[in-house]
Amino acid sequence: MQKWIKYIIAAVLVLIGIGLFYRKVYIPKTTYATVKANEGNLSIEVYGIGNVGAKYIYSITAQTGGRILSILTDEGKWVKKGDLLITVDSVDVPQLLEEAKISMNKARSEFVASQKELESLLAQKHLAQITYARYAKLKKQSFASKAEYDKAKSDLAVIEAQMAATRAHIKTAQMEIARSQKAVEALREKLSRYKVYAPADGYVIDRGAEVAQTVLPSQPVLQVVDPRDVWVKAYIDEKISGNIRVGEKADIMLRSQPGKHFAAVVRRIAAQSDPVTQEREVDVAFDKLPIPFYMNEQAEVNIETKQLDNVLKIPAGVLVYQHKKSGVWVEENGKAHFKTVQILSIGAKEAAVKGLDKKTKIIVDVPGKKTLKEGISVH
Repeated sequence: MQKWIKYIIAAVLVLIGIGLFYRKVYIPKTTYATVKANEGNLSIEVYGIGNVGAKYIYSITAQTGGRILSILTDEGKWVKKGDLLITVDSVDVPQLLEEAKISMNKARSEFVASQKELESLLAQKHLAQITYARYAKLKKQSFASKAEYDKAKSDLAVIEAQMAATRAHIKTAQMEIARSQKAVEALREKLSRYKVYAPADGYVIDRGAEVAQTVLPSQPVLQVVDPRDVWVKAYIDEKISGNIRVGEKADIMLRSQPGKHFAAVVRRIAAQSDPVTQEREVDVAFDKLPIPFYMNEQAEVNIETKQLDNVLKIPAGVLVYQHKKSGVWVEENGKAHFKTVQILSIGAKEAAVKGLDKKTKIIVDVPGKKTLKEGISVH
């Protein structure tokens, strides 16, 4: 008798276990909330998440390597175009420039002296020509000796030779002046590279070196961003990005200022999508940049693409894709069925569709429930 009692108790426990499994596990796993489509107007807003960035970020580098003498700005500071930002030790360049200037002045002095000497020789040549002509006439008339005539001729030849040498000195001085000028210009240009100026009005977002540090010509010291080029680089799913156009209105919400919306506009749409995430970069610019702003801060964007009137609307989250077709799961006679629909447009929260009846019960598939398949029982 006790053996049968054990069997009965075991059977009761099994039935209780089955009942508990059915009520606590099976029923919750196969019980789905349902929604219905409704008619109305649909404002299509595309939602995306991204980070604050900029179209242009100027990387300020020393034009020539050396030890930094001063950095006249810092992160979070505003600069104006032409402001001196960095000075680098120019070592002996100023002394070389002074030497080049001295050489140029010397060449100019020699040029002036040679010109004066040429003027003097021209006067002497004129006198020598008169003297030579007179002695030539006197010799012909036998009033002057041949020695006097030869001396007058020799004096004229010497002056002409001196003039030729002086002209050569003038040409050499001119060449030396030109060479010295080039040397001065080159050293001035080299010296100017030891000072770095702001290329545009902007905001310093990074300082990558310190005073007394030795830097290479390509090493970034500062980064400056033009506030007119600051925008949010938002990444938007390809499925909902097709209606976005440059110039459309948007709003931005920064993570540091939740609940506050900033008016914005779509400035650029990237020509390529990410092949891994299947997202497209859309750059949304502030109408009025918030000050201060923080590069790489996370931000949310909503882009208003268009409005559809009197359309059938369903929650965007209930859309699924089966065999490359878009549709929804519907409940018919306690069973799940995949219903193909035509998507007219899709936003962040709602989608406009065709192919559904307003009375159709759409199943809301959520994680934690039993995976929906064609024909499975649903509650």
